[in-house]
Amino acid sequence: MRDNAFSVLMERGIVEYCSSPEDLKAVFDEGMVTAYVGFDPTASSLHVGHLIPIMGLAWLQRLGHRPIAILGVGTGLIGDPSGKSKERNLLTLEQVEKNMFSIREQLAHFLEFQAGSNSALMISNYDWLGGLKLLDFLRDTGKHFSINTMIAREYVKSRLEDPEKSISFTEFTYMLLQAYDFYHLCENHDCLLQMGGNDQQGNILAGVELIRKKTGKQAFCLTYPLLLTSAGTKFGKTEEGAVWLSPDLTSPYRFYQFWINAEDGMVSRLLRLFTFLPNREVEELVKTHEAHPERREAQKVLAFEVTRNVHGEHAALGARRASEILFGENFEPADLDEEMIAILSKEVPSGEVNRPLPLAAADILVEAGACTSKGEARRLIQGGGVLLNGRKVVDPQSPVEGSDCLPGGALFLRLGKKRFHLAWAR
Repeated sequence: MRDNAFSVLMERGIVEYCSSPEDLKAVFDEGMVTAYVGFDPTASSLHVGHLIPIMGLAWLQRLGHRPIAILGVGTGLIGDPSGKSKERNLLTLEQVEKNMFSIREQLAHFLEFQAGSNSALMISNYDWLGGLKLLDFLRDTGKHFSINTMIAREYVKSRLEDPEKSISFTEFTYMLLQAYDFYHLCENHDCLLQMGGNDQQGNILAGVELIRKKTGKQAFCLTYPLLLTSAGTKFGKTEEGAVWLSPDLTSPYRFYQFWINAEDGMVSRLLRLFTFLPNREVEELVKTHEAHPERREAQKVLAFEVTRNVHGEHAALGARRASEILFGENFEPADLDEEMIAILSKEVPSGEVNRPLPLAAADILVEAGACTSKGEARRLIQGGGVLLNGRKVVDPQSPVEGSDCLPGGALFLRLGKKRFHLAWAR
Protein backbone atom coordinates (compact mmCIF):
# COMPACT_ATOMS: atom_id res chain seq x y z
CA MET A 1 0.00 0.00 0.00
CA ARG A 2 1.34 3.40 -1.00
CA ASP A 3 1.86 6.18 1.49
CA ASN A 4 -0.86 8.80 1.62
CA ALA A 5 0.27 11.58 -0.71
CA PHE A 6 -0.99 14.39 1.51
CA SER A 7 0.90 12.97 4.49
CA VAL A 8 4.09 12.73 2.41
CA LEU A 9 3.78 16.33 1.23
CA MET A 10 3.28 17.41 4.84
CA GLU A 11 6.32 15.43 6.02
CA ARG A 12 8.48 16.97 3.28
CA GLY A 13 7.43 20.48 4.33
CA ILE A 14 5.70 21.20 1.03
CA VAL A 15 2.29 22.16 2.49
CA GLU A 16 1.73 25.63 3.91
CA TYR A 17 -2.08 25.73 3.60
CA CYS A 18 -4.82 23.34 2.56
CA SER A 19 -8.48 24.26 2.24
CA SER A 20 -9.78 20.95 3.70
CA PRO A 21 -6.84 18.81 4.91
CA GLU A 22 -8.76 15.84 6.32
CA ASP A 23 -11.06 15.63 3.30
CA LEU A 24 -8.11 15.80 0.88
CA LYS A 25 -6.24 13.13 2.81
CA ALA A 26 -9.31 10.88 2.53
CA VAL A 27 -9.60 11.53 -1.22
CA PHE A 28 -5.96 10.45 -1.67
CA ASP A 29 -6.74 7.22 0.18
CA GLU A 30 -9.69 6.47 -2.11
CA GLY A 31 -7.76 6.30 -5.38
CA MET A 32 -5.83 8.22 -7.98
CA VAL A 33 -6.12 12.01 -7.66
CA THR A 34 -5.44 14.44 -10.50
CA ALA A 35 -3.71 17.65 -9.45
CA TYR A 36 -2.35 20.60 -11.34
CA VAL A 37 0.09 23.46 -11.04
CA GLY A 38 0.20 26.43 -13.37
CA PHE A 39 3.52 27.72 -14.71
CA ASP A 40 3.87 31.23 -16.09
CA PRO A 41 5.65 31.10 -19.47
CA THR A 42 6.60 34.80 -19.57
CA ALA A 43 10.31 33.90 -19.30
CA SER A 44 12.32 31.41 -21.33
CA SER A 45 13.21 29.35 -18.25
CA LEU A 46 11.86 28.35 -14.87
CA HIS A 47 13.98 29.20 -11.83
CA VAL A 48 14.72 27.81 -8.37
CA GLY A 49 11.51 29.38 -7.05
CA HIS A 50 9.55 26.94 -9.23
CA LEU A 51 11.21 23.85 -7.80
CA ILE A 52 8.82 23.40 -4.86
CA PRO A 53 5.72 23.17 -7.10
CA ILE A 54 7.65 20.89 -9.48
CA MET A 55 8.63 18.63 -6.59
CA GLY A 56 5.03 18.61 -5.40
CA LEU A 57 3.85 17.27 -8.75
CA ALA A 58 6.73 14.79 -8.94
CA TRP A 59 5.95 13.37 -5.49
CA LEU A 60 2.28 12.92 -6.41
CA GLN A 61 3.19 10.97 -9.53
CA ARG A 62 5.67 8.80 -7.61
CA LEU A 63 2.83 7.95 -5.23
CA GLY A 64 0.48 6.88 -8.01
CA HIS A 65 -1.42 10.10 -8.75
CA ARG A 66 -1.68 12.07 -11.95
CA PRO A 67 0.05 15.46 -12.32
CA ILE A 68 -0.90 18.14 -14.81
CA ALA A 69 1.43 20.99 -15.63
CA ILE A 70 -0.54 23.85 -17.09
CA LEU A 71 1.53 26.25 -19.13
CA GLY A 72 -0.26 29.56 -18.84
CA VAL A 73 0.02 30.61 -22.46
CA GLY A 74 -3.45 32.15 -22.31
CA THR A 75 -3.13 33.76 -18.88
CA GLY A 76 0.46 34.68 -19.72
CA LEU A 77 -0.92 37.05 -22.34
CA ILE A 78 -2.73 38.85 -19.49
CA GLY A 79 -0.13 38.77 -16.69
CA ASP A 80 -0.77 37.75 -13.08
CA PRO A 81 -1.04 40.87 -10.86
CA SER A 82 -0.45 38.92 -7.62
CA GLY A 83 2.49 40.43 -5.77
CA LYS A 84 3.10 43.00 -8.51
CA SER A 85 3.25 46.73 -7.82
CA LYS A 86 2.71 47.69 -11.45
CA GLU A 87 1.37 46.19 -14.63
CA ARG A 88 3.76 44.02 -16.60
CA ASN A 89 4.49 44.40 -20.27
CA LEU A 90 2.25 42.07 -22.23
CA LEU A 91 3.97 39.46 -24.39
CA THR A 92 2.91 38.32 -27.84
CA LEU A 93 1.49 34.85 -28.36
CA GLU A 94 4.62 33.93 -30.35
CA GLN A 95 6.91 34.95 -27.45
CA VAL A 96 4.87 33.04 -24.88
CA GLU A 97 4.68 29.87 -27.02
CA LYS A 98 8.45 29.96 -27.60
CA ASN A 99 9.00 30.10 -23.84
CA MET A 100 6.54 27.25 -23.39
CA PHE A 101 8.69 24.78 -25.33
CA SER A 102 11.78 25.58 -23.22
CA ILE A 103 9.83 25.12 -19.99
CA ARG A 104 8.39 21.83 -21.23
CA GLU A 105 11.90 20.39 -21.54
CA GLN A 106 12.75 21.43 -17.97
CA LEU A 107 9.62 19.85 -16.51
CA ALA A 108 10.37 16.61 -18.35
CA HIS A 109 13.35 16.05 -16.00
CA PHE A 110 10.87 15.51 -13.15
CA LEU A 111 7.63 14.23 -14.66
CA GLU A 112 7.06 10.99 -16.55
CA PHE A 113 4.81 11.41 -19.58
CA GLN A 114 4.65 7.72 -20.54
CA ALA A 115 3.65 6.15 -17.22
CA GLY A 116 0.32 4.55 -18.04
CA SER A 117 -2.79 5.67 -16.17
CA ASN A 118 -0.99 8.31 -14.13
CA SER A 119 1.09 9.74 -16.96
CA ALA A 120 1.78 13.43 -16.52
CA LEU A 121 0.05 15.88 -18.83
CA MET A 122 1.43 19.16 -20.07
CA ILE A 123 -1.25 21.45 -21.48
CA SER A 124 -1.44 25.05 -22.62
CA ASN A 125 -4.47 26.87 -21.22
CA TYR A 126 -4.65 28.80 -24.48
CA ASP A 127 -6.27 25.63 -25.86
CA TRP A 128 -9.52 26.60 -24.12
CA LEU A 129 -9.08 30.25 -23.15
CA GLY A 130 -8.19 31.21 -26.71
CA GLY A 131 -11.62 30.17 -27.96
CA LEU A 132 -13.74 31.71 -25.19
CA LYS A 133 -16.46 34.09 -26.29
CA LEU A 134 -16.63 37.17 -24.11
CA LEU A 135 -20.41 37.29 -23.66
CA ASP A 136 -20.60 33.57 -22.83
CA PHE A 137 -17.75 33.91 -20.34
CA LEU A 138 -19.33 36.89 -18.59
CA ARG A 139 -22.72 35.21 -18.42
CA ASP A 140 -21.59 31.71 -17.35
CA THR A 141 -18.54 32.50 -15.22
CA GLY A 142 -18.43 36.20 -14.38
CA LYS A 143 -21.79 36.10 -12.62
CA HIS A 144 -20.29 33.86 -9.91
CA PHE A 145 -17.74 36.49 -8.81
CA SER A 146 -18.38 39.37 -6.44
CA ILE A 147 -16.58 42.64 -7.20
CA ASN A 148 -16.64 43.37 -3.47
CA THR A 149 -14.62 40.21 -2.80
CA MET A 150 -12.23 40.81 -5.69
CA ILE A 151 -11.27 44.35 -4.69
CA ALA A 152 -10.71 43.17 -1.12
CA ARG A 153 -7.72 41.14 -2.31
CA GLU A 154 -4.57 42.72 -0.90
CA TYR A 155 -2.77 43.00 -4.24
CA VAL A 156 -5.81 44.73 -5.76
CA LYS A 157 -6.42 46.98 -2.76
CA SER A 158 -2.80 48.21 -2.69
CA ARG A 159 -2.96 49.08 -6.38
CA LEU A 160 -6.29 50.89 -6.05
CA GLU A 161 -4.99 53.05 -3.22
CA ASP A 162 -2.00 54.30 -5.23
CA PRO A 163 -2.95 56.17 -8.44
CA GLU A 164 0.54 55.58 -9.85
CA LYS A 165 0.10 51.81 -9.55
CA SER A 166 -3.42 51.50 -10.92
CA ILE A 167 -4.65 48.09 -12.01
CA SER A 168 -6.15 47.62 -15.44
CA PHE A 169 -9.31 45.68 -16.22
CA THR A 170 -7.06 43.21 -18.08
CA GLU A 171 -5.17 42.29 -14.90
CA PHE A 172 -8.31 42.47 -12.80
CA THR A 173 -9.85 39.62 -14.80
CA TYR A 174 -6.87 37.31 -14.17
CA MET A 175 -8.56 35.73 -11.14
CA LEU A 176 -11.57 34.76 -13.24
CA LEU A 177 -9.40 33.16 -15.90
CA GLN A 178 -7.39 31.12 -13.40
CA ALA A 179 -10.58 29.99 -11.70
CA TYR A 180 -11.97 28.99 -15.09
CA ASP A 181 -8.81 26.95 -15.74
CA PHE A 182 -9.49 24.92 -12.59
CA TYR A 183 -13.13 24.46 -13.55
CA HIS A 184 -12.19 23.36 -17.10
CA LEU A 185 -9.66 20.82 -15.78
CA CYS A 186 -12.19 19.52 -13.27
CA GLU A 187 -14.78 18.96 -16.00
CA ASN A 188 -12.42 17.56 -18.63
CA HIS A 189 -9.70 15.77 -16.62
CA ASP A 190 -11.41 15.08 -13.28
CA CYS A 191 -8.90 17.39 -11.59
CA LEU A 192 -9.86 18.18 -7.99
CA LEU A 193 -6.66 19.72 -6.64
CA GLN A 194 -4.79 22.87 -7.59
CA MET A 195 -1.43 23.58 -5.99
CA GLY A 196 0.59 26.77 -6.07
CA GLY A 197 2.57 29.35 -4.13
CA ASN A 198 1.03 30.92 -1.06
CA ASP A 199 0.50 34.16 -3.01
CA GLN A 200 -1.92 32.20 -5.24
CA GLN A 201 -4.22 31.15 -2.40
CA GLY A 202 -6.96 33.66 -3.28
CA ASN A 203 -6.95 32.74 -6.97
CA ILE A 204 -7.02 29.00 -6.24
CA LEU A 205 -9.85 29.34 -3.73
CA ALA A 206 -11.78 31.29 -6.35
CA GLY A 207 -11.52 28.20 -8.57
CA VAL A 208 -12.58 25.92 -5.71
CA GLU A 209 -15.67 28.08 -5.19
CA LEU A 210 -16.46 28.26 -8.92
CA ILE A 211 -16.35 24.46 -9.18
CA ARG A 212 -18.67 24.15 -6.17
CA LYS A 213 -21.18 26.60 -7.61
CA LYS A 214 -21.18 25.15 -11.13
CA THR A 215 -20.85 21.42 -10.41
CA GLY A 216 -21.45 20.82 -6.71
CA LYS A 217 -18.09 18.99 -6.46
CA GLN A 218 -15.59 19.52 -3.67
CA ALA A 219 -12.25 20.71 -5.01
CA PHE A 220 -9.15 21.55 -3.02
CA CYS A 221 -6.55 24.28 -2.68
CA LEU A 222 -3.01 23.48 -1.48
CA THR A 223 -0.30 26.12 -1.25
CA TYR A 224 3.42 25.95 -0.68
CA PRO A 225 5.52 27.91 1.82
CA LEU A 226 7.48 31.03 0.96
CA LEU A 227 11.13 30.28 1.70
CA LEU A 228 13.19 33.07 3.21
CA THR A 229 16.87 33.17 4.12
CA SER A 230 18.04 34.23 7.59
CA ALA A 231 18.46 37.74 6.15
CA GLY A 232 14.78 37.79 5.21
CA THR A 233 15.38 37.63 1.45
CA LYS A 234 13.48 35.34 -0.88
CA PHE A 235 15.25 32.02 -1.31
CA GLY A 236 16.59 31.59 -4.84
CA LYS A 237 17.49 35.23 -5.33
CA THR A 238 21.17 36.16 -5.48
CA GLU A 239 23.11 39.34 -6.15
CA GLU A 240 23.27 38.23 -9.78
CA GLY A 241 19.50 37.72 -9.87
CA ALA A 242 17.43 34.55 -10.22
CA VAL A 243 19.01 31.09 -10.27
CA TRP A 244 17.63 29.62 -13.50
CA LEU A 245 17.02 25.99 -14.40
CA SER A 246 18.30 26.59 -17.93
CA PRO A 247 22.03 25.77 -18.27
CA ASP A 248 22.28 28.64 -20.76
CA LEU A 249 21.24 31.16 -18.08
CA THR A 250 22.80 29.54 -14.99
CA SER A 251 25.57 27.02 -15.69
CA PRO A 252 25.38 23.65 -13.90
CA TYR A 253 28.52 24.63 -11.96
CA ARG A 254 26.99 27.89 -10.70
CA PHE A 255 23.73 26.08 -10.01
CA TYR A 256 25.68 23.53 -7.93
CA GLN A 257 27.50 26.32 -6.10
CA PHE A 258 24.21 27.97 -5.17
CA TRP A 259 23.21 24.87 -3.21
CA ILE A 260 26.70 24.31 -1.75
CA ASN A 261 26.39 27.78 -0.20
CA ALA A 262 23.08 26.97 1.54
CA GLU A 263 22.91 28.12 5.15
CA ASP A 264 23.52 25.49 7.83
CA GLY A 265 20.23 26.37 9.49
CA MET A 266 18.26 25.71 6.29
CA VAL A 267 19.96 22.58 4.96
CA SER A 268 17.66 20.06 6.71
CA ARG A 269 14.57 21.76 5.30
CA LEU A 270 16.11 22.11 1.84
CA LEU A 271 17.00 18.41 1.67
CA ARG A 272 13.37 17.51 2.39
CA LEU A 273 11.95 20.04 -0.04
CA PHE A 274 14.28 19.68 -3.00
CA THR A 275 15.47 16.05 -3.01
CA PHE A 276 13.83 12.63 -3.14
CA LEU A 277 16.09 11.24 -0.41
CA PRO A 278 14.11 9.23 2.19
CA ASN A 279 13.41 11.12 5.41
CA ARG A 280 15.50 8.66 7.42
CA GLU A 281 18.51 9.28 5.17
CA VAL A 282 18.00 13.03 5.50
CA GLU A 283 17.92 12.73 9.29
CA GLU A 284 21.19 10.75 9.34
CA LEU A 285 22.82 13.21 7.00
CA VAL A 286 21.75 16.16 9.15
CA LYS A 287 23.15 14.46 12.28
CA THR A 288 26.49 14.00 10.55
CA HIS A 289 26.40 17.59 9.38
CA GLU A 290 25.65 18.94 12.86
CA ALA A 291 28.64 17.04 14.25
CA HIS A 292 31.01 18.52 11.64
CA PRO A 293 29.33 21.52 9.95
CA GLU A 294 32.68 22.72 8.58
CA ARG A 295 32.77 19.75 6.19
CA ARG A 296 29.49 20.87 4.57
CA GLU A 297 28.62 17.24 3.82
CA ALA A 298 24.88 17.95 3.84
CA GLN A 299 25.31 20.86 1.41
CA LYS A 300 27.40 18.68 -0.91
CA VAL A 301 24.71 16.01 -1.03
CA LEU A 302 22.01 18.66 -1.50
CA ALA A 303 23.94 20.33 -4.33
CA PHE A 304 24.59 17.06 -6.15
CA GLU A 305 21.05 15.73 -5.81
CA VAL A 306 19.33 18.92 -6.98
CA THR A 307 21.80 19.46 -9.83
CA ARG A 308 21.30 15.87 -10.96
CA ASN A 309 17.53 16.26 -10.90
CA VAL A 310 17.65 19.46 -12.95
CA HIS A 311 20.58 18.85 -15.31
CA GLY A 312 21.22 15.10 -15.26
CA GLU A 313 23.89 12.97 -13.59
CA HIS A 314 26.66 13.74 -16.07
CA ALA A 315 26.33 17.50 -15.58
CA ALA A 316 26.11 17.05 -11.80
CA LEU A 317 29.32 14.99 -11.74
CA GLY A 318 31.08 17.65 -13.82
CA ALA A 319 29.86 20.46 -11.59
CA ARG A 320 30.97 18.60 -8.47
CA ARG A 321 34.44 17.88 -9.87
CA ALA A 322 34.85 21.49 -11.03
CA SER A 323 33.91 22.62 -7.53
CA GLU A 324 36.49 20.26 -6.00
CA ILE A 325 39.18 21.59 -8.34
CA LEU A 326 38.38 25.24 -7.78
CA PHE A 327 38.06 24.91 -4.04
CA GLY A 328 41.45 23.41 -3.46
CA GLU A 329 40.96 19.69 -3.14
CA ASN A 330 43.80 17.68 -4.64
CA PHE A 331 43.61 16.86 -8.31
CA GLU A 332 45.86 15.48 -11.01
CA PRO A 333 46.49 17.02 -14.44
CA ALA A 334 44.67 14.01 -15.89
CA ASP A 335 41.49 15.32 -14.24
CA LEU A 336 41.65 18.32 -16.54
CA ASP A 337 40.36 16.65 -19.67
CA GLU A 338 38.75 18.48 -22.57
CA GLU A 339 35.28 18.40 -21.01
CA MET A 340 36.47 19.72 -17.64
CA ILE A 341 38.46 22.49 -19.32
CA ALA A 342 35.30 23.51 -21.20
CA ILE A 343 33.42 23.70 -17.88
CA LEU A 344 36.17 25.69 -16.16
CA SER A 345 36.60 28.05 -19.10
CA LYS A 346 33.09 29.39 -18.44
CA GLU A 347 33.79 30.00 -14.75
CA VAL A 348 37.31 31.50 -14.54
CA PRO A 349 39.11 34.35 -16.35
CA SER A 350 41.24 33.41 -19.33
CA GLY A 351 43.71 34.93 -21.74
CA GLU A 352 45.87 34.01 -24.72
CA VAL A 353 49.62 33.55 -24.75
CA ASN A 354 50.58 35.03 -28.09
CA ARG A 355 54.30 34.19 -27.97
CA PRO A 356 55.46 30.70 -28.95
CA LEU A 357 56.43 28.09 -26.37
CA PRO A 358 58.71 27.33 -24.60
CA LEU A 359 58.27 30.43 -22.45
CA ALA A 360 59.24 31.26 -18.87
CA ALA A 361 56.51 30.65 -16.29
CA ALA A 362 56.54 34.32 -15.22
CA ASP A 363 56.04 35.38 -18.85
CA ILE A 364 53.11 32.98 -19.19
CA LEU A 365 51.36 34.66 -16.25
CA VAL A 366 51.84 38.13 -17.72
CA GLU A 367 50.99 37.16 -21.32
CA ALA A 368 47.74 35.49 -20.25
CA GLY A 369 46.69 38.44 -18.09
CA ALA A 370 46.91 36.54 -14.81
CA CYS A 371 49.46 39.08 -13.50
CA THR A 372 49.92 42.73 -14.41
CA SER A 373 53.74 42.64 -14.35
CA LYS A 374 56.70 40.28 -14.26
CA GLY A 375 57.48 41.55 -10.79
CA GLU A 376 54.09 40.44 -9.50
CA ALA A 377 54.48 37.09 -11.27
CA ARG A 378 57.94 36.51 -9.77
CA ARG A 379 56.74 37.35 -6.26
CA LEU A 380 53.78 34.97 -6.52
CA ILE A 381 55.95 32.13 -7.82
CA GLN A 382 58.73 32.66 -5.30
CA GLY A 383 56.16 32.76 -2.52
CA GLY A 384 54.96 29.30 -3.54
CA GLY A 385 51.54 30.55 -4.58
CA VAL A 386 51.39 29.43 -8.21
CA LEU A 387 50.25 26.03 -9.47
CA LEU A 388 50.27 25.16 -13.15
CA ASN A 389 48.05 22.21 -14.06
CA GLY A 390 48.08 21.17 -10.40
CA ARG A 391 51.86 21.30 -10.03
CA LYS A 392 53.66 23.97 -7.99
CA VAL A 393 55.88 26.34 -9.98
CA VAL A 394 59.12 26.99 -8.02
CA ASP A 395 61.18 29.08 -10.47
CA PRO A 396 59.90 32.15 -12.36
CA GLN A 397 62.26 31.27 -15.22
CA SER A 398 61.34 27.60 -15.48
CA PRO A 399 60.28 26.95 -19.09
CA VAL A 400 56.74 25.93 -19.96
CA GLU A 401 56.83 23.55 -22.93
CA GLY A 402 54.16 22.69 -25.42
CA SER A 403 54.04 19.23 -23.85
CA ASP A 404 52.86 20.85 -20.61
CA CYS A 405 49.64 22.02 -22.27
CA LEU A 406 46.31 20.37 -21.67
CA PRO A 407 43.89 19.57 -24.53
CA GLY A 408 43.32 22.60 -26.73
CA GLY A 409 46.53 24.28 -25.57
CA ALA A 410 45.19 25.14 -22.12
CA LEU A 411 47.27 25.83 -19.04
CA PHE A 412 45.31 25.90 -15.79
CA LEU A 413 46.75 28.37 -13.28
CA ARG A 414 46.01 28.74 -9.61
CA LEU A 415 47.34 31.90 -7.97
CA GLY A 416 47.09 31.89 -4.19
CA LYS A 417 44.09 30.19 -2.61
CA LYS A 418 41.16 31.55 -4.60
CA ARG A 419 42.40 32.98 -7.89
CA PHE A 420 42.24 30.89 -11.04
CA HIS A 421 43.12 31.60 -14.63
CA LEU A 422 43.19 29.71 -17.92
CA ALA A 423 46.05 30.48 -20.29
CA TRP A 424 45.57 29.45 -23.90
CA ALA A 425 48.93 28.82 -25.56
CA ARG A 426 49.50 28.72 -29.30
